[in-house]
Amino acid sequence: MPAETKPKFEIKLGAATREAFGRALVELGRENKDVVVVDADLSKSTMTTYFAKEFPERFFSCGIAESNMVGVGAGLAMAGKIPFVASFSVFVVNKGFEQMRIGAAYGRSNLKVVGTHSGISIGEDGPSQMSVEEIALACSLAGFVVIAPADEISTKALVRASAAYDGPVFLRTGRPKAPVIYAADQKFEIGKAIEVAAGTDVTLMANGLLVAQSLLAADLLAAEGISARVIDFHTVKPLDRDAIARAAAETGAIVVSEEHLVDGGLGVKVAQVVAETAPCAMEFVGIHDRYAESGNPDEMLEKYHLVAPDIAAAARKAVARKR
Repeated sequence: MPAETKPKFEIKLGAATREAFGRALVELGRENKDVVVVDADLSKSTMTTYFAKEFPERFFSCGIAESNMVGVGAGLAMAGKIPFVASFSVFVVNKGFEQMRIGAAYGRSNLKVVGTHSGISIGEDGPSQMSVEEIALACSLAGFVVIAPADEISTKALVRASAAYDGPVFLRTGRPKAPVIYAADQKFEIGKAIEVAAGTDVTLMANGLLVAQSLLAADLLAAEGISARVIDFHTVKPLDRDAIARAAAETGAIVVSEEHLVDGGLGVKVAQVVAETAPCAMEFVGIHDRYAESGNPDEMLEKYHLVAPDIAAAARKAVARKR
């Protein structure tokens, strides 16, 4: 289908991915008595409160002690449970990193770590609670699967996939309502990216809230005669190397967009695969070696150049370079 005849992507807000995570936990709890949840005094924000209300005997609050929470979760995993430990990403990863390393990664225990309120889109909560480095940190842990879903449909499916996976997982969720990307019957698999829009001139790769922005960017580019493929890399580790190599070879230009520091994030991992398979022009949209301010979530994304016009501008550069 020619780029100019593609139906345009329209923003339709669904539930926040943290909300979808909380609802999915309850479903899992009803199906499997081995699913347990550990929180650090933020259950009303992480949405584990739904699980706590229905399964109080399987919910454990550790208070404001994230490192201890991760250690408790690792112990429950070693006892044969399927533990989900949850807090704001900036707390659970930054404070719990050593326990994630020794308690989960080193022994490859079946721990599921969920970070909520990720990125700068938490807005008014301010920079001390904005996690912009946790993807890099989680990816550095040997054996960890790292997931960043784009909407409520993908979150629910990937929470289930995480529970079924035998090994440590980090799953990144956000505070604001997320645009709906997928139909209810979409299938998801850990490590398999999803092409959400076809294109031949450039590939826009993203995860989280930046998938919707990439689809909007594809519409901007289509109006200029540039055909953009859009791929959701919901799994950052393990990466779908085949999807990357295919995109590099077929479109010859790639833009990676993420609500994360460009150092150590999805873009760096994609670039490594490109260098090893099919080198091509690349551009990176993300947060560049700084921390953000406090403000309205939409205004924050715009100020730090994480919206569709920024992705489209990066795509133009990549396309020009390949020519």
